[in-house]
Amino acid sequence: MTDNEGTGRYVYCIAQVDEKLSLGRISLAGTEVYTIPTGGLCAIVHDCPAAPYSSDEEEIVHQWVVSHQAVVEAALKEFGTVLPMRFDTIIRDTDGVSAEDNVRRWLSDDSDVLRQKLERVRGKEEYGVQVFWDPTAITRLLSETNPEIAGIEEDIRSKSKGLAYMYRQRLEKLLKQEVETEVEKRFRDFHHRIKASVSEVRLERTKKEGDKQMMMNLSCLVPMEGVRPLADELEEIDHMDGFSVRFTGPWPPYSFVTWE
Repeated sequence: MTDNEGTGRYVYCIAQVDEKLSLGRISLAGTEVYTIPTGGLCAIVHDCPAAPYSSDEEEIVHQWVVSHQAVVEAALKEFGTVLPMRFDTIIRDTDGVSAEDNVRRWLSDDSDVLRQKLERVRGKEEYGVQVFWDPTAITRLLSETNPEIAGIEEDIRSKSKGLAYMYRQRLEKLLKQEVETEVEKRFRDFHHRIKASVSEVRLERTKKEGDKQMMMNLSCLVPMEGVRPLADELEEIDHMDGFSVRFTGPWPPYSFVTWE
């Protein structure tokens, strides 16, 4: 970054606080983080050049992102409810108006929208839920419980080598269909149960991890002190043969705060 592009205010999050406060020298640049209040709202910021935080070194960027999240979590702890901003959100000087005045103007002009967003997440936290399924375990379970599959497997043992090959092809096709049906059924069941135990749920993109496959990746908005119903559902799913759960959080509600 360079200093020749004017000055800015790096914005971490928004809170419903109407006084200027300092959170200490905890910014991603090691400088003071403080509030800019106006009209009952405030932006949690640090002073910065009006240029993006950019580096070719992945580790440096990663550390900036971690530091950004740490400041948002500190603000959440301090103020109770916050609207987290994306990493590298910077409000700049414009046409003779200072960056700080532009922050105040934004808070004032968008106050109704910001208050609505704050109300949506008030008293709530975000949790991440990933449900995995094990293809080998599910296939084994279906072989043990599905009469048609069991019948074909018995036929294979009693047929000649040539016929047995044909029956194996039939078995593989049937297993593939039954596994897909089972996973789709479980997805609907798990999603319904999880959705019923939280305030809101967002379906995120899934990823493959090792031998297990991610069935669903969810962001869940949950009332503070009210995570027990979700935890109970996930514990039950985690104990089912062929399925496992990863449960992370609580986090600030990043997934439930959208910015244009």
